[in-house]
Amino acid sequence: MNGDINDMKQPMDNFIVETKNLTKRYRPDILAVNGLAMRIRRGEVYGFVGPNGAGKTTTLRMLLGLVRPSAGECTVLGEKPGTPAALARMGTLVETPAFYPYLSGRDNLRVLARLSDTPYSRIDPALEEVELLKRAGHKFKSYSLGMKQRLGMAAALLKDPELLILDEPTNGLDPAGMAEMRRLIRSLGRGERTVMLSSHLMGELEQICDRVGVVKNGSLIAEGSLDDLRHGAQLRLKAEPEARAREVLEKIEGVAGAEPVNGYLVIDASPARAAEINRILVEAGVAVSELGPVKLSLENVFLNLTGEEA
Repeated sequence: MNGDINDMKQPMDNFIVETKNLTKRYRPDILAVNGLAMRIRRGEVYGFVGPNGAGKTTTLRMLLGLVRPSAGECTVLGEKPGTPAALARMGTLVETPAFYPYLSGRDNLRVLARLSDTPYSRIDPALEEVELLKRAGHKFKSYSLGMKQRLGMAAALLKDPELLILDEPTNGLDPAGMAEMRRLIRSLGRGERTVMLSSHLMGELEQICDRVGVVKNGSLIAEGSLDDLRHGAQLRLKAEPEARAREVLEKIEGVAGAEPVNGYLVIDASPARAAEINRILVEAGVAVSELGPVKLSLENVFLNLTGEEA
């Protein structure tokens, strides 16, 4: 699952971020990132998840050019990380953004535009994109936490970037603010713009991302679309009589489980065997009304892959 065959057929300019054997060792005994191989496609929202200490933040810092890799290769927008050519085409938001409290939202962006040599004409379009234009003249200290996060997003959008790297953008927000930020991120990841999103909130990622990469101990252990990752090696069955169905299932080689869960029998078997199992049950006089793969939540997938406890 770590990279699929179709990726090899993609044109190279279709990948906006690519790492090969990316490694960062801080001391002989601290291996933060270990041979990370990851590719992010142009125009997608890519979720980057892992347990605490998995190497997510170190990876993001290497992509931004803030940390130098110990080994391996990395390209961002076809450029070396941290170079002016790469930074000019990307925007970032890392947790809670810091701004001058006594300046208005617009004036804070003026300061950033001047420092980054970005034309002031980009300020209002960025504010409008995050729906903050009507409050642009108000002081930053008067903003709610959600508005502060949106101003941070506007700052990331100042250069009209091709790539957005967002680290915990919903951190500290209430449910309404999280829903608002979720909708905004989804709208930003359209067309040619790419969003790389690091978060520990599985429910949020499940509603936003096109693909997800799961990292553990500094290595990518799974990568794919949500549908690919969520289909586990289990089937759920609704059949009558249930007792007869369980009796038949016990005799099928390579099939286990058949435990009742919420009105279904959950079977430990590959979804590829669904047609075979259905045929055997029907021939045994069992009426099958439903048989299909168990669709796991992203949180279940994450816990299964990383061995973390819920």
